[in-house]
Amino acid sequence: MLSLGGCSLFAANTTVRGNPVDQDSLKQLIPGTSTTADATSLLGSPTARETFDDNSWVYISQITQPRVGRLPGVLTQRVVVLTFDPNGTLRQVKTYNKRDAKSVSMAPGSTPSPGSSASVLQQLFGNVGRFNQTPSSNGPGSGLSGGSL
Repeated sequence: MLSLGGCSLFAANTTVRGNPVDQDSLKQLIPGTSTTADATSLLGSPTARETFDDNSWVYISQITQPRVGRLPGVLTQRVVVLTFDPNGTLRQVKTYNKRDAKSVSMAPGSTPSPGSSASVLQQLFGNVGRFNQTPSSNGPGSGLSGGSL
């Protein structure tokens, strides 16, 4: 009995992420006749809308499973894109899966930020002595009272 219980400690549970689209519901959407209201009632709200085209709805879902080191490994990945015309009528349905994914490399270099580049020690000790004001220094001559300028 103890050996069977130990197996459950090492069994990897899958996790559903995103908004999975049901295939039967997707088949009910017909380009040229279905509307945005039909898509919302059948599939729910989209995960996202395309940045430069508010008429393209994107439904993203993944099923992941922990791997070595508890990092998630993607078992299945699915993206459904619904494209509507300006009147809200469905024009196109595209489905992408894990095989359609493209590997993207990081851009070289770094983004400059405003300000100066201080070393770690300058950052640590740069504010020493700056905030040592005592409450008694808020008198009339300190300029910190509520008087007018």
